[in-house]
Amino acid sequence: MGERLLLRGNEVIAEAAIRAGCQCYFAYPITPQAELLEHMANNMPRLGRTFIQAESELAAISMVYGAAGAGVRTMTSSSSPGISLKQEGISYLAGANLPCVIVNVVRGGPGLGNIAPSQCDYFQATKGGGHGDYRLIVLGPSTVPEAGELTMLAFELADQYRIPVMILADGLLGQMMEPVELPDPIDPASLPAKEWATTGAKGRAPNIILSFEMDPEGLKQINDDLQAKYRTITKNEVRYEQTDTDDADIVIAAYGTIGRICKSVVRMARAEGIKVGLFRPITLWPFPTEPLKALSERVDTILSVEMSAGQMWEDVRLAVAERAKTPFYGETGGIVPTPRSILNEVKKHVR
Repeated sequence: MGERLLLRGNEVIAEAAIRAGCQCYFAYPITPQAELLEHMANNMPRLGRTFIQAESELAAISMVYGAAGAGVRTMTSSSSPGISLKQEGISYLAGANLPCVIVNVVRGGPGLGNIAPSQCDYFQATKGGGHGDYRLIVLGPSTVPEAGELTMLAFELADQYRIPVMILADGLLGQMMEPVELPDPIDPASLPAKEWATTGAKGRAPNIILSFEMDPEGLKQINDDLQAKYRTITKNEVRYEQTDTDDADIVIAAYGTIGRICKSVVRMARAEGIKVGLFRPITLWPFPTEPLKALSERVDTILSVEMSAGQMWEDVRLAVAERAKTPFYGETGGIVPTPRSILNEVKKHVR
């Protein structure tokens, strides 16, 4: 492992991307992810890699398309309104089977909203914010060290499945500082060659990368291939964490920063003799439907807690399918629920 550092979440994501062999980073400034862009600006050029502060979010995602097509590891980052502007390009990337990493440090919305932490972009990330039948792998870190780990993983999954991968963080995680131990850097030259990339056609037939297909049968085949890939990802890449669920009477379902806060709620509740557990999705897509379904067969209540109006709650209810009660507690507008407020909500649902 590499050295132990004290870094913000934004800085850890940036540094992990560099150590994962990211060769090209393109972005446009927006709060609360500015430190990520600054870290890349300070470090990518000195390593001989490409950093471009693009003229817009649309330009940045288009640059990602070009770099991904050329076969290099590439990343962009933004916050909620900026990610909205990237949606057409994200759909193009997914349709062209291009690997890349996209970071969303979520802020309050809708509209311009504010710069406080939120989880209100869950729908956009997991259901596809752009056009077409496509998916992204979506990873939801809950701590600064995990943000680094999942960033490293994101590049591996992107290359393995030729798919855009999104890190869905929030403004609190982006600004929080924690000690982290990051792995030694990967030399980009040591990464496997991508035979499909547009690297020049000397001595071979040209590679053509696009998502355009005028023939309906041809486009159907593209979609069928994508759906087959998504089924493979769903089978192989579901990740989640359970805390004290073995004997729980009530389980909290929460991800990201709220998942971290809810670990404190579990400790507080058990200190008062209330058997509470935590189910924390790490892959927001593919959502851990089957593990949550199994859990719902032995607990009475699964309480969804979010910094949104209940976006993940929809996936929880689909997984549980009335096998257990599925109440919801959330805050919007950038308000972060406290452990005490969540515990008070838990007590309302304890028999």
